Amino acid sequence: MANPFLRRATEYVREDEDFLSLVSPAPLTTFLATSRNKDDMFEVPVRIIGAPGSGKTMLATLAEFRMVEAILKDETNATNRTLATALAEAGFLKDGKPHVVAVRVPMESEYREFWELPYDPSVKSKLAFWLVQARTMLGLIRNLTANGTREIEDIEFIPRADYEAHLEQIGGLSAVGIRDRALAVQRAIYAIGASLRAPKLEDIPVDATAPYAPFDVISRIGIKWEGEKIELSPLVMLDDVHALHHDQLECMFGMLSHREMKFGRWMMMRLDALSPGAVMRAPASQPTHNRATGRDFVDIRMQGDEKKDASRKRFRTMARDMAKRYLPMVEGLRNRKATDFDRLVPSEPPKLAPGQIKDLEDRVSKDQRRLKIGPARREEIDGIVEDYIARTKSYDDAPEVGLAMKRILLHRYAVRIARSAPLLEEIDLDPDPKTPLKADADIAHGARLHLHHDYGRPLHYGVDDVCDASNENAEVFLQFAGALVANIETRAIRNRPLALPARDQQLILIEKARAIMDAWAFPHAQRVRDMVDVIGSDCQKESLLPNAPLDAGANAIAILEKEMETLSFDDELATVLKYAIANGAITIERNYGQGGKLWALIELTGTVGLAYGLTFYRGGFLEKDIDYLRSVTGLANA
Repeated sequence: MANPFLRRATEYVREDEDFLSLVSPAPLTTFLATSRNKDDMFEVPVRIIGAPGSGKTMLATLAEFRMVEAILKDETNATNRTLATALAEAGFLKDGKPHVVAVRVPMESEYREFWELPYDPSVKSKLAFWLVQARTMLGLIRNLTANGTREIEDIEFIPRADYEAHLEQIGGLSAVGIRDRALAVQRAIYAIGASLRAPKLEDIPVDATAPYAPFDVISRIGIKWEGEKIELSPLVMLDDVHALHHDQLECMFGMLSHREMKFGRWMMMRLDALSPGAVMRAPASQPTHNRATGRDFVDIRMQGDEKKDASRKRFRTMARDMAKRYLPMVEGLRNRKATDFDRLVPSEPPKLAPGQIKDLEDRVSKDQRRLKIGPARREEIDGIVEDYIARTKSYDDAPEVGLAMKRILLHRYAVRIARSAPLLEEIDLDPDPKTPLKADADIAHGARLHLHHDYGRPLHYGVDDVCDASNENAEVFLQFAGALVANIETRAIRNRPLALPARDQQLILIEKARAIMDAWAFPHAQRVRDMVDVIGSDCQKESLLPNAPLDAGANAIAILEKEMETLSFDDELATVLKYAIANGAITIERNYGQGGKLWALIELTGTVGLAYGLTFYRGGFLEKDIDYLRSVTGLANA
């Protein structure tokens, strides 16, 4: 098989066997099993929200009943056992038996086309909703009969109490009757959408307009499972609902929000389907659709919905699991038993050449003389750095790191003395700074960043950095991993050592990051690109100041929360920020406390950080204002 990392994840959706061998159970355990609203997810509307490539379609496909049944029919397979455990944790199984019968319904462009019909919005919304329901019922029947374990006659639909009067409109309770009625509805509505000219309202077929509400009527579905009758909760997963017109989506959500419905309904959507206020997590944003999240509906965000360290740790686990499943499919690596991603992409620290170290030593000495720092003070600074390195036993304690740290502390000393006594340079003294000098992990990382830009020493390498560069996005991770694996494949063909040195990793990752950014084609992409290019350059400039004032460096700007709250959601700037967040260019953290103030922290994602050689650590930011954002997006005079 060709490099599987370079195939889009959705390609595997059409191939059940390949799909089950590759899909990671991590999204189930990460986003569903741990949700505080887990018990409500099959009764109230659920919005599963993520950037393109975050795994929404993969999750929906894995949860379909045909997949669940295939997994349970062969638990001798280790992969299937792992998936079954994850399905149980997410609520799709109980006591080893199916608990939910789910179907994925893609929301193709034809649904949006209904919004262009010359009818009242209520009519257009009803046509689309009727079609969704019809296709859901057909999809459920296909899922229940897909594996040849039962016939259509073996399926029993169970209505809600007091809804017997509505049975005729859905075709009764027999699966055959429900199928035939759904086919008639689908055929009639599809004919309207496929017409060259929309029929007059009075000419619309009765099957397209007659009451049809299986979601309201049906509460359970009965089947036989290994000789035992069981009842399942029905669930429809509407995939890519962001393809709908915004007003159409609002209407669809309203129809799906009837509190009495016992039919589970999930909407898989991109972030950009939400309002700017919701995407930017504005504290004052209003409840969606006049309903309150957590009570009337549940939101599950597949990225960035918890503390940064926790979300990174979680994604690293998921990404490694993906790599573990994909690598054995690369023939050249499988034949050499080289399927451990951490071994192929090692985190072994790089080293400078002896000539580069000598050049750095000379720079440090020149800076000492230029800053007029005496031998005793230099000896003290050397001791501070050497003590830190000895105590911490850092993963990267190469001589050049210590030298770069000493250079930073020399400049910090000079800055602190200059601030406390500007005239001291005229006096032959070497006073103690008001704030004592110290060496710590942040300064060490700042030193590595300086070495990267001054000497080309790799800054980002190893599997953890590949994960952190991926913006907690599965498809972005596969792009980075795919580029690395392609190079490793070439090394295998040429019979070279397979493990990629840090320098090669860095070059490959930077090239791929720039390619990802160059390929941005979403709304306002050029303004977003202009914005991150300026922010990236400004962060790089600040990070490379000789005294490393922001320690590990900057990768963000921050705007006072009280100023950010003045930004109208109707403002074009808010729309640009929305698409930047939704498409993995930036993230935003509201009410970020630092220095006794609350900030809206706008961080560059790992992809942009790679392109500009910035830290992945959080904390270092440039203080800016709204006017800065207007300027860098080209909206200052727009």
